[in-house]
Amino acid sequence: MMNAMTYKGYTARIEYDDADQIFVGRLAGIRDIVGFHASTVEGLQNAFHESVNDYVQACEKLGQSPQKPASGKLMLRVPPEVHSAALTAAQASGVSLNQWASKALEVAAQGR
Repeated sequence: MMNAMTYKGYTARIEYDDADQIFVGRLAGIRDIVGFHASTVEGLQNAFHESVNDYVQACEKLGQSPQKPASGKLMLRVPPEVHSAALTAAQASGVSLNQWASKALEVAAQGR
């Protein structure tokens, strides 16, 4: 199970650094590197929120759009037999392949 926090549409992956006895976080899903740390969970949450807010403000000052974790569009390459099986499952469920795949990915991402 991934340890993560979410704020304003951004997710951070959280790890514990035993040597320094701190929690370390980094925004996931974007190319820019945004990290933060704290010694308590409450401090980590505050540092996370501050990092996201600072990132968005810095991008605005630079005249750049902050990177978003995902656009909502996803192209996958799968073996033809997987494509066929997914299409059949979607049709049997009475939904489009896009709706079926979106639900399957959602369930998988939540670890269900």
